[in-house]
Amino acid sequence: MDLPWVQELHFTHLKIAITIDRTFPVMPSGPIPAQPGDTLYLSNLDDMIGARVFTPTIYFYEPAAGMNSSQKPVMKILCDSLAEVLVPYYPLSGRLRETKNGKLEVFFGPNQGVLMVEAHCKMALADLGDVTVPNPGWEPLIFKFPDEEPYKVLDMPLVIAQVTLFSCGGFSLGLRLCHCICDGLGAMQLFRAWAATAKAGTIIAKPEPCWEREIFLPRNPPLVKFPHVEFMRIEDGSSLTMTLWQTKPVQKCYRISQEFQSHLKTLAQPDDVCTTFDAMAAHIWRSWVKALDVRPLDYELRLTFSVNARQKLHNPPLKEGFYGNVVCVACATSTVSELVNGQISDTTRVVREARLNVSEEYLRSTVDYIEAVRPKRLEFGGKLTITQWTRFSIYESADFGWGRPVYAGPIDLTPTPQVCVILPGGKADHHGTVVVCICLPEAAIDKFTEYLCMMDSSNASHI
Repeated sequence: MDLPWVQELHFTHLKIAITIDRTFPVMPSGPIPAQPGDTLYLSNLDDMIGARVFTPTIYFYEPAAGMNSSQKPVMKILCDSLAEVLVPYYPLSGRLRETKNGKLEVFFGPNQGVLMVEAHCKMALADLGDVTVPNPGWEPLIFKFPDEEPYKVLDMPLVIAQVTLFSCGGFSLGLRLCHCICDGLGAMQLFRAWAATAKAGTIIAKPEPCWEREIFLPRNPPLVKFPHVEFMRIEDGSSLTMTLWQTKPVQKCYRISQEFQSHLKTLAQPDDVCTTFDAMAAHIWRSWVKALDVRPLDYELRLTFSVNARQKLHNPPLKEGFYGNVVCVACATSTVSELVNGQISDTTRVVREARLNVSEEYLRSTVDYIEAVRPKRLEFGGKLTITQWTRFSIYESADFGWGRPVYAGPIDLTPTPQVCVILPGGKADHHGTVVVCICLPEAAIDKFTEYLCMMDSSNASHI
C-alpha cells in the first residue's frame, strides 16, 4: 500500500535519564598558527545577530556490525580524529569575545580547545521509539552547562560534543556548533573532515579549510543600498506572535513525498518558473497563517529564509574551502488577506522574488547595514523563518566508520516557535522525501494538517 503524499508523524514522549561520566577539553593534536593572545577577524555575516547562537544537532548510530571489544572505543576514535581535525580547523579551538561597538572576534588563550562529554544511558535505542522523528525529549543528549544563559556565545567552547552510549551498543552524538564560525555548508565541510579522518585513521581535510573572513570587510563609509526589512524591528500589530508565545506551542512533523512536492510546484507556477523550495515555502507559510487565524487581515507579515550566496560572488570569488557564513536573509512580505484569500501562485511569486533579490550587491549591502546599525536583538514580529536543511549532505557527511546515522538533525524547535525546518527524508531515502517540522498551538494542529494536506479544498488547483 502506498504511503500518503503527506504523512503526519508522531514521536514518543520520553524522559531520558543519562549519567555524565566525564567532561574534558580536546586540543589540536599538533602545532597551529595561533598563539595565546592572537585574534581572528569575524565578518559581519558571521557576527549578525541571528548567527549568535549554537546550532544543536543529534546523530543516532545503531550498533555497528562487527563492533567488538577488540576495536578502539567509540569515544577514543571520535576524540583522536577531532584533535587531528582541529589542526587545520584551529579557529574552532578558540573563544569569542566582544571588541569595540559590540563586534565579535575569535581570541586564543591557554587551555581552550573544544569540549567533549562522555555519558551513558541504561536505555536501548529501541526504547526511544521512532528515532527518525525529531523529538524534544532528546534534550538530555545534548550538553548544556548548568544555568547556561540563553544565546550565550561569549567565552564558550565553540564546539560541544556529547557522546551517549546506550545499553544496546548504539550511541548518539549530540553536537552544538557556534553559528558565528560557520554556516550550514561550512559545518558540513567540518563534519565531513571529522568523519573521514575517523574512518581513515589519518587526517583528511579536503577541501583545505580557508578562514579569510576579511573578504567581507565593510565598505568605508558603509553603502546600504536596500531597506533590509529582514532586520527591522516591527511592533507586531497582529495576533500571530502573541498566539504563539502566550500558548505552549507543540512541535509537529510531516513527511512529504516527492509526488506531493511536484504537484505543488505545478500548481504554484502558472506564470513563473519556480523552485520546489519556493512552492513549499509559500504553501507552508499560507497553511500556518490560516491555521493560526491571524488578525487583522490587512497586517503585513514576513517570511524570512537563508539564501546561500557562494555562487553569486565574483569580485572576488570565494575559495573552495571557505567555511564561514555566506548566507543572506531573504525576506518576503504579504498581508494576511493576500495569504489567506489569494492563490498559491501569488505567494510563490513573492517568495521567488525575495530569493532572486539576493545578489552580490545585496550581500555587500547586508555587511554594510550590520556595520552601520549592528542590530542587537532577534526580531520575531509578524514573522515565520524557514530553514532548509535538504541542501546539506548531513547523512552522507556523518559516516565515521559505523555507517550513516539513522537520524541526523535538530531535536526541538519550541524555544523558537517561529522557525520551521525542512529536513531530508532520512538515511535510506532516495526518493526526494522531506520532513517539515513546525510549531503550533495545540488548538491549531488539526487545521494546519488539513491545510498542509490540501484537504480544505475539493479542487486543489484552486488553493
